Amino acid sequence: MIMCDTKGVIYKGRVEGMNPYKELFAADTHFRTLEEAAAGADVLFGLSVKGAFTKEMVASMAPHPVIFAMANPDPEITPEDARAARSDVMIATGRSDYPNQVNNVLGFPFIFRGALDCRATCINEEMKLAAVKALAQLAREECPDSVCKAYGNQKFVFGPNYIIPKPFDPRVLLHVAPAIAKAAMESGVARQPIEDMAKYVEHLEFSQGKSKEIMRMVINKAKSDPKTIVFPEGDNEKIIRAAKELVEEGIAKPILIGDKKKIEQKMADLHIELDVPVIDPNESELTDHYAAELYKLRQRKGLTLSESQRILRRKSRTHFGSMMVRTGDADALLGGIDTHYPETIRPALEVVGKQKGLSSVHGLYMMVFKKDVYFLADTTVTIDPTAEELAETAILAAEKVRMLDIEPRVAMLSFSNFGSVNHPQAKKVRQAVEIVKERAPDLIIDGEMQADTAVVPELLEGFTFSKLKTNANILIFPDLNSGNICYKLLHHLGGAEAIGPILMGMNKPVHVLQRGDSVDDIVNMAAIAVVDAQTI
Repeated sequence: MIMCDTKGVIYKGRVEGMNPYKELFAADTHFRTLEEAAAGADVLFGLSVKGAFTKEMVASMAPHPVIFAMANPDPEITPEDARAARSDVMIATGRSDYPNQVNNVLGFPFIFRGALDCRATCINEEMKLAAVKALAQLAREECPDSVCKAYGNQKFVFGPNYIIPKPFDPRVLLHVAPAIAKAAMESGVARQPIEDMAKYVEHLEFSQGKSKEIMRMVINKAKSDPKTIVFPEGDNEKIIRAAKELVEEGIAKPILIGDKKKIEQKMADLHIELDVPVIDPNESELTDHYAAELYKLRQRKGLTLSESQRILRRKSRTHFGSMMVRTGDADALLGGIDTHYPETIRPALEVVGKQKGLSSVHGLYMMVFKKDVYFLADTTVTIDPTAEELAETAILAAEKVRMLDIEPRVAMLSFSNFGSVNHPQAKKVRQAVEIVKERAPDLIIDGEMQADTAVVPELLEGFTFSKLKTNANILIFPDLNSGNICYKLLHHLGGAEAIGPILMGMNKPVHVLQRGDSVDDIVNMAAIAVVDAQTI
């Protein structure tokens, strides 16, 4: 290691500009200038001024050199100039408009978080080194879509332009703070050791918001008994990346449907090694068996055997995946990221079918705010539900919410408050409430009521007769117009995280992805599908 100042190399025997602190770093070397020290160097690290590094210095460095140009606001050399000097350079700066931003927000908040949580007596070198290694390891992991979106949908893969995690990456807390606490314990400075590191990581995750808390609970339930999920769009990049996470976390057992060579090539391009079943309907021995079953199921609907074979081999991988679920070769289906919503639901209804006794299937969205969670239905399926269908929606939604270990409180919404308007639309909701009370007498439900009455406790207090004594957490809308509009406005304008759609009323778990879903969204929906399958 050669250190330089404004006078040149700090070497043993130098007199000019020296002091006891510099003397500690004096090197036994014949180098006298920065230019000489840079020649053949592996790393060039600057904390100086704009222009301190030249293209000639960069060109003289060892193969694959690393440059940290930390002068602010203008680095010692810009990435453009460094790369103009040579193509194999890796460069980091303190600037957010260049790749590899070195930002103290990546380190110090989480160093203190870990130190405080284990009541460390100091922050020692072992702890700082642990933070460095945690950041280095995180940079090698796949970057989540949420981070890519924050940077204009750029794609980040470990390499010359991505050797440091991004400051907006929420995973930094979950990696650095536990590493600090662990290092503090191992180096003997922790006064309150953390006994269960996994629970500590969960605690940190909960601090990032209600959605993390809710989904961690769902994921833990899924991990207790992972189920098999078939993905009809197995060649989709996001599906492959999500499948990798599902396997690594032990959440589910994915099955990918699609062209095997294409999927394997995608995995290679993504540098993903994934040992999961890949089924090509064109080649699978299951196809003929499924075609015969589909023909039996749909022959009275005008479907021939040859058409069944064509559908399963070439036309619809969703039909193939649905047959896997129907026959028990898979526990659940999750699809729709490359297709329109009806194109996933229709095959599922034809093959898997809705539960007996139900008039329809229904769609539910989980809307997660910073401190609370609401469930909205029907938001995706039934356009103009009858009172019977509204009652079904409410009962099914309550069952799903209980599945998540949340006590359901249902409000049946309308523009009317408890009979204040005698209109057919209000009467329909009122009738639905009576049906639910008859079929599920223990369920906390009331209506018809206005939306603000349902969610503002002070307004609800004025209706002392209501079975709801506090705000509802399940909101049942009188029609698809209102439900769909509301959840989208809450998501895009109200800042709620939308998790769904959760399809209710199917014989076996089938859930639909949205076209813009991220890898995290897919993993969340897969966890919900697994928990759903655990109850079958």
